[in-house]
Amino acid sequence: MTFTLTVSDEVRALAPGFTHVAVEARRLVNGPSDTASSALLDEAARRLRARLGGLAPHEDPHMAAWRAAYTAFGAKPSRTRNSAEALAKRALADGGLPRVNRLVDVYNAISVAHLVPVGGEDADRIKGSMRLVRATGDEPFLTVAGGEPVVEHPDAGEVVWCDDEGVTCRRWNWRQGVRTRLTEESTGALFLLEAMAPHGDPVAAGAELAELLEKASPGALITVHAPVGAGA
Repeated sequence: MTFTLTVSDEVRALAPGFTHVAVEARRLVNGPSDTASSALLDEAARRLRARLGGLAPHEDPHMAAWRAAYTAFGAKPSRTRNSAEALAKRALADGGLPRVNRLVDVYNAISVAHLVPVGGEDADRIKGSMRLVRATGDEPFLTVAGGEPVVEHPDAGEVVWCDDEGVTCRRWNWRQGVRTRLTEESTGALFLLEAMAPHGDPVAAGAELAELLEKASPGALITVHAPVGAGA
């Protein structure tokens, strides 16, 4: 793997069922959302409805497990939902899922269809290794407020993904920072598919993500790394 990904012992103790799959991709072609990426999002919403069978997203066992993990590090999961639950809620609403760009649409579709949190980072903007840790509270997190760039800091003890330059995603997978997000100019990406065993299946989600990326970007170099954690 080009990137070193580690999960701290503190996080593993917090959520022993946590597992994740990484998908590395290079030579990608991105651009504005189009009819193909929009169709993927619509199909993902259909698959989600079939999976839930009338349940609310938070009633799904996998989302319940994520809520328990959020509660364990002090977050309020009804206010700061994990990314999969937040997207699922939007998918079921009248406005549907947002259209961002082709790469983001693809990984959002996978997240909704499989009901697993999926994050996409610009590979060329990651600095050093990626780590899932409990924050000290001093780490910088670059975001936007009122249209202007703002540096925030996570709460002490909050679970965050970070690299050598700062936090890339707060509250595990709640809010991604702007520094490493995928833009229309991105050609390399690191996708993280996260699950709480035994309820989520990041392996199937990762395989489908790789297939869609290859279809959208013929000639892309894609590597799906074996799952890490939860006895994998």
